[in-house]
Amino acid sequence: MAAEATAGYPDMPDPWTLRYQGFDPAEEGLREVLCAVGNGYLVSRGAAPEAVADGVHYPGTYLAGCYDRAESAVGGHAVTNEDLINCPNWLPLTFRRAGEKWFTGPPAGQTLELDLRRGVLTRHALVVDRQGRRSRLVQRRLASQARPHLLALESTLTPENWSGPLEIRSALDGTVANTGVARYRGLAERHLVPAGQGVDARGLLWLAVDAAHSPLNIALAARTRVAGAEVVAECHEGRASQVLSVDAVRGRPVTVEKTVAFHTSRDPAIESPVGASLLLAAQAGSFDRLLAEHALRWTELWRRCRIDADFDGNGPLHLDLFHILQSYSEHSIDLDVGIPARGLHGEAYRGHVFWDELFVLRVLNLRFPELTRAVLRYRHRRLDTARRQARASGLRGAMYPWQSASDGREEAQQLHLNPLSGRWLPDHSHLQRHVGSAVAYNVWQYYQATGDREFLATAGAEMLLEIARFWSSTAVHDRSRGHWSIRGVLGPDEYHDAYPWADRPGLDDNAYTNVLASWVLARAQDALDVLPGYRRDELRERLALDHLELDRWQEVGRHLHVPFHEGVLSQFDGYERLAELDWEAYRRRYPDLCRLDRILEAEGDTVNRYKASKQADALMLWFLFSAREVRDLLRRLGHPAGHELLRRTTDYYLRRTVHGSTLSSVVHAWVLTRSDRRASWRYFRDALVADLRDSQHGTTAEGVHLGAMAGAVDLLQRCYTGLEVREDALWLDPHLPSALGRLELDLRYRGHWGLTIAVDRSTVTVSLREDRQDPVLIRLRGAEATVRPGETRRFQL
Repeated sequence: MAAEATAGYPDMPDPWTLRYQGFDPAEEGLREVLCAVGNGYLVSRGAAPEAVADGVHYPGTYLAGCYDRAESAVGGHAVTNEDLINCPNWLPLTFRRAGEKWFTGPPAGQTLELDLRRGVLTRHALVVDRQGRRSRLVQRRLASQARPHLLALESTLTPENWSGPLEIRSALDGTVANTGVARYRGLAERHLVPAGQGVDARGLLWLAVDAAHSPLNIALAARTRVAGAEVVAECHEGRASQVLSVDAVRGRPVTVEKTVAFHTSRDPAIESPVGASLLLAAQAGSFDRLLAEHALRWTELWRRCRIDADFDGNGPLHLDLFHILQSYSEHSIDLDVGIPARGLHGEAYRGHVFWDELFVLRVLNLRFPELTRAVLRYRHRRLDTARRQARASGLRGAMYPWQSASDGREEAQQLHLNPLSGRWLPDHSHLQRHVGSAVAYNVWQYYQATGDREFLATAGAEMLLEIARFWSSTAVHDRSRGHWSIRGVLGPDEYHDAYPWADRPGLDDNAYTNVLASWVLARAQDALDVLPGYRRDELRERLALDHLELDRWQEVGRHLHVPFHEGVLSQFDGYERLAELDWEAYRRRYPDLCRLDRILEAEGDTVNRYKASKQADALMLWFLFSAREVRDLLRRLGHPAGHELLRRTTDYYLRRTVHGSTLSSVVHAWVLTRSDRRASWRYFRDALVADLRDSQHGTTAEGVHLGAMAGAVDLLQRCYTGLEVREDALWLDPHLPSALGRLELDLRYRGHWGLTIAVDRSTVTVSLREDRQDPVLIRLRGAEATVRPGETRRFQL
């Protein structure tokens, strides 16, 4: 693809390379995150090997599912948090001329290049010491996609103007802490305690640590090789290192290969983490051999993620896909882990799982459905915990947590810090009960994309039914209105967590929550109907689900209250009573209103008083469903919604939204597709580069925003193609923005591995490779056709 395909992205000289020149302390955290390498088992930030956590650099490595629960004192209160652990640092490697100071950076000059096609980070640096000795340094690193427990670093040092004794120090450091998020400082940060270190008879370093408060053991082993080197080991508690000495000759490269293996006590099929790591490190091939098999796996991944888009943003598109693919992969499937909202790239949100899989799985369903199934299995394993949480609240069914980590209990914060005021404030985000509907939606979308009745019968239907049961038990009948209400919840907006006139947290009849709850109640019955009769009877017997309860579900699902005002869908009941913010005055005073909630609180006010939103809330309905489906859902609830409702509701809330979340651009790009394609494209471009441009002003350094990355990909994959999977068919209704000339996708659908969809201004072409699967039903703007394996069908627009 031509280099001009990345015009406007100076950090991306071509669509497959992310490049940074020089060293900029202010941008180092951002670069470390965007240059991270990973494989779904772990992710390691792109920090310099000679660096330590010092406020500029932050060499973090995170293993999927490795959490530690610790207690902290906040404002006189004991607060417990479970954090994704910053695991031992495998990277440390530096050098010096014997007798001089170790190189600690920064270099005199450097270039970082991340090869997205092969998953390799390369660093070219010039190092000049105090005596003017110049050395050229080239370093390549990878986190193997072929062998997920392995990381490798190759360093080639070439003296330019000197010769003499050279010392290289390679280490494993278990004394690291969780200090990557400034606003968490003061909370418990030491999550590792030393459990042993040393060097074995083969010269391999090893290090073991235990989680400080959880039954978790982590071990790593390192093999460092330099031709002809003398080696001396140095081990201290929590740290193991080696110094390798060779004679350096001017102009002659010295190559160091460091190969590191990670294992934990969570891993299957090992005797011990230390033993498994030592064995793997000893048997690993050379860097070039590891690179060859690693690059082959990336070739396979990119083949299955092909999106040919005729626009100038293919570089950012590949970058977003790259980080999705290394955050959750085939190596995640057997780990019993969810998808953290900020990937495995940092410590933001403490590595917790939120609702962001709602955005990620829409991409994976049609690319890697086996990954979606693994995520849903993660949720199913925590179904009993969700049931217990519902019972603890006096409810039935399953109440999934807003934030989840190791065991599925609610991990949402009790307090959060406003850095503008310095005050710790009550946190009511756990009231976002709509996360359960997101789980149900993901189950049904997976089934629609795969036709996997076995999963529905063994896990999916049970989750759907228990989430439906929860919504039914949550709803209370309002005799004055003749409707059912869901009270005391929060919607996706997050700004509004209470009425300004109320003395309790929570809001009543959030429109998104209620309409989605109605949808869940209907899909639960559909799931029962899909199951074989004997399995349906078994499940109803196991859940004690009788006809009376199913009848109640239908009653509640058809009569939940949905508020309206001024001809638009109300965000929640009573929204019309809120005051209008003086937007003009606040924009003059504050050029950035993304954290309007913090601004108002610091002024002694509260965002609860105003018609102002952090991100899309009611509009999320049109993100999840087509306009026709939303009209049908509202009509089912007794509201004859017309075609103009979407436009009116979009215009109303868009004027009152500050886009304080990267997800906001995704949703607005989606809902504007049918009414304002230019605006949709602008929001798509914002979402596409949200992390590349650090649009949330410093937050990307704490971890990528996986939901926004996946959402941007999905805008190309499903939104602009109008692709939907429902009613045993693929629906297409393309609306390409003027800046997008053509799209071509390779997808998987119901057992087909070779489904190609190509869309341009005048035609849609659907092709199926030869296989033994059933034909695919295509529906496009009133037309219907069946495409058989080996066939190509072209539709005129």
